[in-house]
Amino acid sequence: MAIPTNTRETYGGVQIREDLSNIIYNISPMDTPFISGAGRGTASNTLFEWQKDELAAAAANQKKEGDNPASLAVSEPTKLQNYTQISEKAVQTSGTAEAVDWAGRKSSQAYQLAKRAKEIKRDMEFMLTGNDTAAVGASGTARKTGALNSWMGVTTAADSNIIDGSNATPAAIAGTGVGTAVTSPSTTDKVLTMGMVNLCVEQIWKAGGSPDVLMCRSDLKVKMSSLAGSVVADIVSNHDKASPAAAINSVDVIVTDFGTFKIVPNRFCLANQLYLLDFDYWSVDYLRPFQTETLAKTGDSVKQMMISEYGLRGKNGQASGTVIGVKAS
Repeated sequence: MAIPTNTRETYGGVQIREDLSNIIYNISPMDTPFISGAGRGTASNTLFEWQKDELAAAAANQKKEGDNPASLAVSEPTKLQNYTQISEKAVQTSGTAEAVDWAGRKSSQAYQLAKRAKEIKRDMEFMLTGNDTAAVGASGTARKTGALNSWMGVTTAADSNIIDGSNATPAAIAGTGVGTAVTSPSTTDKVLTMGMVNLCVEQIWKAGGSPDVLMCRSDLKVKMSSLAGSVVADIVSNHDKASPAAAINSVDVIVTDFGTFKIVPNRFCLANQLYLLDFDYWSVDYLRPFQTETLAKTGDSVKQMMISEYGLRGKNGQASGTVIGVKAS
């Protein structure tokens, strides 16, 4: 059908008011499973310390009647230490930018500060699950907190909770477990197997640990589901009402010989390893919790800084473990 002559259309119109939503859509992930699972503590200095200890090995304790026992040679607890590190982001907004009417936010400065706080939290998750080692820092050099991997392992390989999956035969390998070094895979990454996970769990169990969370990147999470096997089943709710049949191709909990684990995907973990964690033995300790500092005004603008100072307390790294040098396929 022809359009009648002189019909006004939007194509030639001018000054049509824009349709701009007052909602800002942001899908950037904000989940930080390690920080959320670990405890929250406080630090009163940039250097904070704690102690760990262990019992003597079990032995046949059979003594003669009337015996006069000799005093035992005892070992003292081990003192551990870590440093706090500072994470910050600054935002500066002109007076004019604060005065205009923004879509989706009342104050550009406040909106940007809120984003920076979320970004710092993601940065923390990235760093705490990584390979940084503790560093005291110096004038002009940032302090660093020893991250998760630096607290794994013991010097005796046979007793270590680090499993090197890249070995021809996956095996426990030595680590320091005191925040000062991390252990790297011996060769190129190999495909993850359930045997590697079981070996790590067994090593932790032998030391006395009882982890209950398996944390890894998404591709390794998918691999864990395939290792556990997919199931096609009719789901029955309330024991008598049948739901439609469903194909189950995801495993969120695995049961091993030495414990049951919830599998938690983490976008910020290192790509070639997975962690077996007991969160009772991890905490993020804050010297300065998240806070906003208004910086000196030097002109027609406002400048503020979002800042946090924190460190990781690995109370006893042998309570957890890691499998390194692995890939999904």
